[in-house]
Amino acid sequence: MKGRWIQNVRKRWQGWKTGRWPARRHRTDAAAAWLFLAPSGAGFALFYLIPFAMGVFYSVLDSPVDGHFAGLANYRELLASGSFRKAAANSAYFSAVGVPLNLAISLGLALLLNKSLYLRRWLRTAYVLPLVVPVASIVLVWQILIDWNGSLNAWLSAFGWERTDWMKTGSARNVVVVVYLWKNVGYNVILFLAGLQQIPQDYYETAQIEGAGRWRRFSGITLVYLIPAMFVVAIMSIMNSFKVFRETYLIAGDYPHDSIYMLQHYMNNMFLSLDIQKLTAAATLMAGGILLIVLGLFAVERRYRQFME
Repeated sequence: MKGRWIQNVRKRWQGWKTGRWPARRHRTDAAAAWLFLAPSGAGFALFYLIPFAMGVFYSVLDSPVDGHFAGLANYRELLASGSFRKAAANSAYFSAVGVPLNLAISLGLALLLNKSLYLRRWLRTAYVLPLVVPVASIVLVWQILIDWNGSLNAWLSAFGWERTDWMKTGSARNVVVVVYLWKNVGYNVILFLAGLQQIPQDYYETAQIEGAGRWRRFSGITLVYLIPAMFVVAIMSIMNSFKVFRETYLIAGDYPHDSIYMLQHYMNNMFLSLDIQKLTAAATLMAGGILLIVLGLFAVERRYRQFME
């Protein structure tokens, strides 16, 4: 009996050293993990998953009260709507323009702040401030800046330029892009800085000794090691580009200029008119589009990892 006990102790010690834990320990750890995740999972299901499933269910009914199954009739009617097509086109254009600009500006600022720059700590704090300042209060500043009699038009007049009605012309799209960049660049800079600080400096020193120039070091070392962080930043930027409705609504109201009439404006107007079928159908299509984009990015990242391995 004593010999068996010593053998069991030795097996457990060897399993601990080699990382092969007993099956019972694995089951205990898994149960503990699921126990800690249960509150978050319940909250996610209660406030996100179940309402979304109910929205998909209502999108195939002909009425929210005692409705009957209508198939894809609501989706066909939605796709035939000129307002929805305009909102979808504006949202796609905004993401196609805003996300690449966000990535480029964030990466450039992160590279700049990663060097020994004067007032670097102050600049890092300044780029994070838009994340903690309430949007509603900042929108007032933007309204004062871009109003017909605002500061920006006053500066343009002082230099001999004509005044521009920024939010009632095609320039409204540029204003929303600038607000989006101002709000989200700081967070992306933090993510890029975290990725830059994980790159060993020995790689740069070795490349410089071998005669590699700045562009070669940037493309062969920096960009390669920033690909994982870039995927995260891209996904966050795409998701945030579909949440620009808050700023646009506070600046321009329910019915803004046609160039900034987004999907969220369309859904908000459908909610005000109690057209639940079009609202839920539009929300389902938007969620499906975002899901396809995110899955495509994950597929590209998976192939990149396999190629690097």
